[in-house]
Amino acid sequence: MLPTLVDGDRLLVRYGGTPTSLSLARGCLVVVDLPPDDDGHPRPLAVKRAVRREQAGWWVERDSATEGVDSWQVGALPDEALRAVVVARLWPRPTRAFPDPRG
Repeated sequence: MLPTLVDGDRLLVRYGGTPTSLSLARGCLVVVDLPPDDDGHPRPLAVKRAVRREQAGWWVERDSATEGVDSWQVGALPDEALRAVVVARLWPRPTRAFPDPRG
């Protein structure tokens, strides 16, 4: 399975609001603030796929099973960890739809 985005893609994102007011649809891409790693070092902002809302927060997953960190490692993310919703990829392959490659 290939990732939806690659290094160098330029994205248009919508910041602000709460996850529910941003109308997160199952499978949309979101910009998240992941918790620090096991050594306490901060992680950079990341783009993940919002899979579902849970009692503890949002379950997010990566498209590539071999790279990255997602809720399988760090658990559900609190509402404040979701910073933005990805609206479109502007460059190099413009697109508004980001289908889930997992089906």
